[in-house]
Amino acid sequence: MEALLETFGKFFEVQRVATDEQLRQALQLRYQVYCLETGFENVAEHSNGLEQDEFDGRAIHSLLVHRQSGLVAGTVRLVLPNGSNLEEPFPIEQHCGAAIKRPIKGAHRSELAEISRFCISREFKRRIAESHSLWGNAVNDSRLTEKVEQRRLIPHITVGLFAAIVHMSAEHGVRYWYALMEPSLLRFLQRFGIQFEHIGPVVDYHGERQPCFAIADQVLGNMRRECHPVWELITDRGVQWPVKSKEKQRRPRDSGGLRENGDRVLKT
Repeated sequence: MEALLETFGKFFEVQRVATDEQLRQALQLRYQVYCLETGFENVAEHSNGLEQDEFDGRAIHSLLVHRQSGLVAGTVRLVLPNGSNLEEPFPIEQHCGAAIKRPIKGAHRSELAEISRFCISREFKRRIAESHSLWGNAVNDSRLTEKVEQRRLIPHITVGLFAAIVHMSAEHGVRYWYALMEPSLLRFLQRFGIQFEHIGPVVDYHGERQPCFAIADQVLGNMRRECHPVWELITDRGVQWPVKSKEKQRRPRDSGGLRENGDRVLKT
């Protein structure tokens, strides 16, 4: 785990999407993964080569970039609440409906967001000979004996994307997370002290997905106790968490293709 902290910055950089080109890279990667590789989304519905949906209008995005090659290794988005209508459903609520239990831990919807479109590029999956998992879990196979270095990057990629989630959450005052995750990804995250509560049965949505909920303070507190080096990486040694109050995080209105909260919307 110590080595993870020491080497992450050598291999990868977390980039908050702030330009049209960065957003296009995220949407292109999603198209590659969800339309071409897995067929979870209809190619004909994304003829521009960008995988988008109605939730991107209230989402923020991050990229994980491989420093040496400049390739985008992965992307993840955080779907934020609709500030003008807090009852507007999140993707998990829309897709799972009454099958899930709503958060009952005092979570206010203004501080709730959904982790979504957590995926890794085909190029990196190809390098580790992994073709079935969207998040890049290494497979126990003798054919991979020559790919030790590539396998070592997998924890970096997964943890790097989770670091992006934490950074975006801290920036926007998000304290509670919804997620629809692969059961195998949930098991993998537990290795780093990252645990989510199951709030419904496994559903068939982009493959098998487990509806989950988490309190960010609890997740990060548990990680700090059980896997301190990873906590240091994900929180930038405590700089990114605990989250500041929303009053302290309010920023002036931006212009030039940005939303009021400073998030970019790609016009296509």
